[in-house]
Amino acid sequence: MSAGRFAPSPSGDLHVGNLRTALLAWLFARSTGRRFLMRVEDLDRVRPGAEQQQLDDLRALGLDWDGEIVRQSERQSMYADAIDLLAAAGRVYPCFCTRREIRDAPSAPHTPPGSYPGTCRDLTDAERSTRSAERPAALRLRTDVDQWTITDAVYGSFTGTVDDVVLRRNDGVPAYNLAVVVDDAAQGVDQVVRGDDLLTSAPRQAYLATLLGHEPPTYAHVALALNASGQRLAKRDGAVTRTRLEARGVSVLALIADSLGLVGTTPAELLSTFDPDRLPREPWTFIPPAQLSRRGARGSGG
Repeated sequence: MSAGRFAPSPSGDLHVGNLRTALLAWLFARSTGRRFLMRVEDLDRVRPGAEQQQLDDLRALGLDWDGEIVRQSERQSMYADAIDLLAAAGRVYPCFCTRREIRDAPSAPHTPPGSYPGTCRDLTDAERSTRSAERPAALRLRTDVDQWTITDAVYGSFTGTVDDVVLRRNDGVPAYNLAVVVDDAAQGVDQVVRGDDLLTSAPRQAYLATLLGHEPPTYAHVALALNASGQRLAKRDGAVTRTRLEARGVSVLALIADSLGLVGTTPAELLSTFDPDRLPREPWTFIPPAQLSRRGARGSGG
């Protein structure tokens, strides 16, 4: 059975922009008859208590989900199996580059900044032996395409760069691009709704999915929440979490619904006016609580 999902990292409290994306993911899934799944992406930095607080915030917003919560830290063997499958197909090679080396390396024309330039792709055995004595290797995907096209409910057909992404970091931790593809396929997720800052990563992930024998999901990359300075909203912006906003008398669901042009007092009621084609395409500028009415918080379309 098909599904959508929300997959936060438990590194801290969710802010109102995260909650807005979670609500949208729920609306996309429920409006299309999909299951809605919850996945905790806890392979990296984890703050004690953050997962429970995030789940409490989502429940307080009125969101529900189907089945058990999945945690990436409990699925390490699945990621290892995926790497073994790719390695058997000649799709994996060790990489010894530091972030600085990648940043400073000359890139090919029209290649986006930060794309891997292929430095370690064709090292000789002797060169790999020398480099491995200097630092442990990450594992990268050996691609055979430069671009891939995905289907997005917001952006339509989108073609983006594909490079040799990291599959396993040099500390042994499975990389995000691998884990998210493996998890989505294993959970039957065929609809991915997330912030549009991740749009450029979707072609890489869709391509990797095909190499692993999976049908890539459809995507909906939704506009982000920004602060008054036009920067991506973050916890450092102050009262941006549910608990802090509600302590100031702000209805977080009403705030988010207004930013999306939806009407209703519960997520179920919002479904009746939810139309993906009418979602705002521009970022939402979050107005600080000092400027919000205590009776009905309102955001700006930014």
